[in-house]
Amino acid sequence: MKVSVIIPVVNEETLLKGAISSVLQRGVSPLTEDAPCGVEVIVVDGGSSDNTLASARLFGVEVISSVLGRGAQMDKGARIAKGEVLLFLHADTLLPEGWLEAVIKTLKDKKNIAGSFTLQISAKGFWFRVIEKGILFRSRVLGLVFGDQAIFVRREVFDKVGGFRGLPLMEDIDIVRRLKKEGTFSLIQKEALTSSRRWGRGGFFKALINTTKNWFFLCTYFAGVSPKTLYAWYYKD
Repeated sequence: MKVSVIIPVVNEETLLKGAISSVLQRGVSPLTEDAPCGVEVIVVDGGSSDNTLASARLFGVEVISSVLGRGAQMDKGARIAKGEVLLFLHADTLLPEGWLEAVIKTLKDKKNIAGSFTLQISAKGFWFRVIEKGILFRSRVLGLVFGDQAIFVRREVFDKVGGFRGLPLMEDIDIVRRLKKEGTFSLIQKEALTSSRRWGRGGFFKALINTTKNWFFLCTYFAGVSPKTLYAWYYKD
């Protein structure tokens, strides 16, 4: 089973190295025409102005350019991917040890058409552990899986549902909802490690504000506000 890992980036020269390194662990062979099982990495740049592209090329992975927008970037990477399985990895997230074996084992069961990992935040502190429990509840009980959990999917199913549809925000929630109509979406009990940067620096109150902000955008999305509008709100200066 061949797996293509697609990493959308914009100015990620520092964290990208860790993300790629977590993919290319010991025992993971390069994806070639002759390899029965392997991994390719495709970095999709949305217009970086730092040394992101140079950092990626140090690993010898494929680097392509795209219009800005995570959904559009991942869709473009998927179009050139050679793998039977597509895995979408954020540049600030590290895959867990044994990720490849876990993905292959999950998809050997034909009823499983896609899945993701659970999540750990790269920061110490009681409140971050509380946030992790909330994320686990959201994923298991509410079925809301975010892109930082490294979503993976069978290629033919990804194509069938139309990919990420180029959405600039909520692309992860949108595709997971559509994938679940095609089969079982499995949550692997291995933790992807994501950067704490989205919760900001400033302790519990800063983390609470950012978590509340994320839930606000999620609720407005379900209320019918378009991802394009949400994107404009989210990244408003």
